[in-house]
Amino acid sequence: MEPVTTTSYIVLGVALFMLLNSAAIAVYAERRVAAFIQNRLGPNRVGPFGLFQPIADVVKLLLKEDVTPARGFKTIHAIAPMIPVATALMTVAVIPFGDGLYATDINSGVLYILAVNSLAVYGVTLGGWASNSKYSLLGGLRAAAQMISYELPMGLAVASCILFAGSLSFIDVVNSQEVWWNVIRNPIAAIIFIVTAFAEANRTPFDLPEAEHELVGGYHTEYSGMKFGMFFLAEYMHVTIASMLITTFFFGGYHLPFAGLWLPEMGVATKAILDVSSFVLKTSFFVFLFIWVRWTIPRFKYNQVMKLGWKRLLPISIFNFLGLAVIIYFWHHYIA
Repeated sequence: MEPVTTTSYIVLGVALFMLLNSAAIAVYAERRVAAFIQNRLGPNRVGPFGLFQPIADVVKLLLKEDVTPARGFKTIHAIAPMIPVATALMTVAVIPFGDGLYATDINSGVLYILAVNSLAVYGVTLGGWASNSKYSLLGGLRAAAQMISYELPMGLAVASCILFAGSLSFIDVVNSQEVWWNVIRNPIAAIIFIVTAFAEANRTPFDLPEAEHELVGGYHTEYSGMKFGMFFLAEYMHVTIASMLITTFFFGGYHLPFAGLWLPEMGVATKAILDVSSFVLKTSFFVFLFIWVRWTIPRFKYNQVMKLGWKRLLPISIFNFLGLAVIIYFWHHYIA
C-alpha cells in the first residue's frame, strides 16, 4: 500500500464531492431521459430547463415528517439508511481516475471493492426487518437473495480480469488495458458484470426489493423524510459506482482506445485532463445505460431473477473463468 500524500487527499475530496452530487445529477438526467423515451416534457418549471428540480426534491424531503413504526426497531430503523451510503463513499478510495490520480493503491484493492460492495445489502435487509412490516420484510429478504445470487457471477467476472492483470491492484488492472480493453479480450465477463451490476444496484429489471406493484415500495415502505432520502441517494450513488467499476474493469479505465499504440507523450496537466475526461465520459455513458434500461425493459418475475442468476450466469461465468485460465496458462508457457 502506497503512503497517503497531499494529492491523495485532494483526489479523495474531489471524488467524494462529485459522488455526493452525482445523485442530484443522475436524478435530473433520469427524469429528462425518461421524458424523452416516453415522449413527455420532464422537469421544466423549477429553474431554467428544470435544473433546480433536484434541489426542490431535497427541500421537500427535509420538510417531510420523519415517521418511525411504533412497533419497529427504532435504532436499527434509523441506522439502516446510512449503511448503503457509507459503503458507496468507501469505494472511491481505490478507484483510479487518471495516471496517478487516486486516493490510495491497495495491493488487494479488487477484494476491498467486492467486500465493501457486499455490505450495502445489510442496509436494505436491516431496514426491511426493522420496519416490522410484511412488505418491508419481503423486500429485504428479496434483496438478500438477489445479492447472494448475483455476487458469485460478478466475482468470477472480476476474477477473469485479474487473470490478465496478474494483480489485485486497480492500477495494474487498468494498466493491463492500455492497448486491449478487457471488453475485447473478455466480452462474456463484461456482459455478466454489467448484468450483475444492475442486480446489485436493485435497478430495473432487477428492482424486486422495491416492486411497487406488489410490495408497495418494499424495504423502504415505512421510511419517510431524509431517511427515505438516504436510500434514494444510495441508489444513485451505487449506480455511479457501478458505472465506474464497469469502466475500470472492462473499458480501459481512464485509457483511450488503443492508447498504448498511438497516444503521444504529453505534459502532466494535459495528460491528467485527458485521463479524467475519458473516465468521466465512459462513466456517464454507463449511467445513461442504467437509465435507458430502466425505462425500456419491464421488471422480471422473482423466479426469472433466480433462474438467470443460478442457472445461466453462474455456470457461464465459471466456464468462462476456467477457459481463460487455461488459455492464458498455455499462452505464457508454450506460445509466448
